[in-house]
Amino acid sequence: MQYHLNGFKPGNYQVPDKARKPYPNPPVADLPTNVDVLIVGTGPAGLTMARQMAEFEDIKTCIVDMAPGPLLFGRADGISCRTIEIMEAFNSSEMVVKETYQLKQNTFWEPDAQNPQNIKRTEKIADARAGLSEFTHGIVNQARLHELLIDGMRNSITQLEPHYSRELIDLSIDDALTQDLQAYPITAVFKRTDAAGNGKTETVKARYVVGCDGGRSRVRKSMGIELQGDSANKAWGVMDILLNTDFPDIRVKSFIQSKDHGAVMTIPREGGYLCRFYVELDLLDKDKRASDVKMTEKDLIAKAQKIFHPYTLDVKEVAWWSIYEVGQRIAERFDNRPVGSSEDIIPRGFVAGDACHTHSPKGGWGLNTSLPDTFNLGWKLASVLQRKSDPKLLHTYETERRKVAQQLIDADRELSKLVATRPDAGDDSKQAKVDTAKIEAFMKRQSGFVSGTAIEYFPSYICTGQQHQELASGFKIGQRFHSVEAQRTADGRIEHLGHLVKADGRWRLFIFGGEQSPIDTSSEIYKLIDFLAHDISSPVIKFTPKDADIDSVIDTYTVFQQQDLSIHELHPYLWPGKGKYGLRDYEKVYQSQPGNDVYDLRGVNRTDGCVVVVRPDQHIAAILPITAHLELAEFFNHFMIQQN
Repeated sequence: MQYHLNGFKPGNYQVPDKARKPYPNPPVADLPTNVDVLIVGTGPAGLTMARQMAEFEDIKTCIVDMAPGPLLFGRADGISCRTIEIMEAFNSSEMVVKETYQLKQNTFWEPDAQNPQNIKRTEKIADARAGLSEFTHGIVNQARLHELLIDGMRNSITQLEPHYSRELIDLSIDDALTQDLQAYPITAVFKRTDAAGNGKTETVKARYVVGCDGGRSRVRKSMGIELQGDSANKAWGVMDILLNTDFPDIRVKSFIQSKDHGAVMTIPREGGYLCRFYVELDLLDKDKRASDVKMTEKDLIAKAQKIFHPYTLDVKEVAWWSIYEVGQRIAERFDNRPVGSSEDIIPRGFVAGDACHTHSPKGGWGLNTSLPDTFNLGWKLASVLQRKSDPKLLHTYETERRKVAQQLIDADRELSKLVATRPDAGDDSKQAKVDTAKIEAFMKRQSGFVSGTAIEYFPSYICTGQQHQELASGFKIGQRFHSVEAQRTADGRIEHLGHLVKADGRWRLFIFGGEQSPIDTSSEIYKLIDFLAHDISSPVIKFTPKDADIDSVIDTYTVFQQQDLSIHELHPYLWPGKGKYGLRDYEKVYQSQPGNDVYDLRGVNRTDGCVVVVRPDQHIAAILPITAHLELAEFFNHFMIQQN
């Protein structure tokens, strides 16, 4: 798809350039007085949280932001493979894939040894993230991603809409009420910032609050949570531009180092014409911020033109630009509980995204870490609110996501040093030499982290069964369920198994059959399925509410090696009757494909098979033998609340 030929226009890319209009500011409606979940901030973390909560009609959610309306210009526009996988869980990946610029190659440019005032390409390589997912790392306006999430909210059962033009002026949590799940311990006071509001204040009482309100988060400050880490001392300029140039790699992600003028990183943007430039600036003095740098977009262009010599840059339009400082900080804790609190203390306030980790944008990790923050928290909070899980489940948010945030900070610190041609503060005696080979090695080494596909949570009661990992070596416990294709038995359709895991709060059991026939009632695979369907200790029986569909809490899928199976020969649990008419679901049974075999591709034990337990956020919670009925039951018993 091509757009922005005659100038950058924000809005829905499915609308032609000539007709496209910016997202309008919506009318201002009164805030509700009592909610289950209050979300402050409509960035990627806030909207992902709201998008999940919108799926649950019995949970009342409110999301609020200071801005007068939806975001128009992108900031964090890199969309990792893992982020697109999450968008698939929201049924929105097709549009993301269709509209993004897909990163396939990288080039590195250095001063020409024969003529150092000129730059010369030293290498052109395939992107290191290729093949880590069925999706490709891409670039698209962050505002467009926001729109897809908001559309999903609007079209959900709750028809959730953001509330704009509200400034949070006070937030308090009544510690005397936090351990009473029926109470509303959070009090938030907002001030209207629109002209019609005339500074009116509104008060919202909430059971839980999630602060997604950026690096200067008022929610975080209200909970007394400090950011820890390095202060910023380097500045970079960033701009999205439409330009003409004779630089041959303008449509390839490139890192360009000049001899005397610093460095530029270029990232092509969606639509075929737009391009993002990151321009290295000088060191910041002590106690200075990026806002103190007295430069304009014209200065950034002039500096970039010097770096690109002998190539020319004729900039026709600057769609957006900013100056930012490089600093890495992480919140001391991610919820309102004091450090060292026991598992008995229920957290009621959380921070996510930039509110709990800040860093430079060059690695493209901001949005792609913030969005998974609340993808991790959302299902847990919904499960606790619906009384399906013990509140202790909420503790795992900080444990899991703070580890990822620390990895992000460490990686960003290393990358920032690698790409800076100016020395660190306190060592200004000489100009640093960028080693592009080290940058390339870093990107290869960090490819799994950068793509989000190698994010792995610590062993815990929701990431367990490591002693059985060899039963499916390609499905790493703690990492996301690495999707793979299989053939649906009922109709022959080829489908990605990972795309069956939607963001609806349900757990998934993927049962991979061994060499025994699932039709044989004496086989271990048949016994497992019968256990799930009928045994009083079965987690499916125990945790599914009365009169609810059998797959409403734990959804089971099977993959068999046998190629001649008929659905009606299998246990009825695998083609259950659902809904008010008891209609049969024929989309739960799959078989491996010769030549593209899931057993080979993911190292699944062909003789014995296994059970892969997948969490609602698509991460693998456990791998168990087919015969481990009691282990499977105990896994869910540890944190879920009996319903039936």
